[in-house]
Amino acid sequence: MKILQKEIYNHDADVDVTHKINSIELENWINHLEYIKKELSNLIGFCGKELSQKFSKKDDENDSLLNALQKYRNSRGDIIECEDTQCDMVYITEHESYRRSYLYHLDKYRRLKDDFFSKVQGKFTLLKKT
Repeated sequence: MKILQKEIYNHDADVDVTHKINSIELENWINHLEYIKKELSNLIGFCGKELSQKFSKKDDENDSLLNALQKYRNSRGDIIECEDTQCDMVYITEHESYRRSYLYHLDKYRRLKDDFFSKVQGKFTLLKKT
């Protein structure tokens, strides 16, 4: 099985360019979710019980989406085998579905983080050197 190359060339068909851009985007999503996983680990250890439970739940959701995207990435190797527009459209439609899931997850995570920062704002003071 050939691997879909991510370099975009002038002679690439529009659908090939779309698949390549989607592959690059997918890698960015996975990298971002891996970073969020590290950030959540820090936040869980940093905050009180109420927010810690919310961050733990978000960590589980992040893991679930990350695992789904990694499985999806592995399945995209078969794109090269597509011989008709219908096959290509299945992959493009699936990608759009994952895009919506990723953006929804990101929005909910940002709202949770904003809630955390609004609760802790002003509770920290800098220690002055004496």
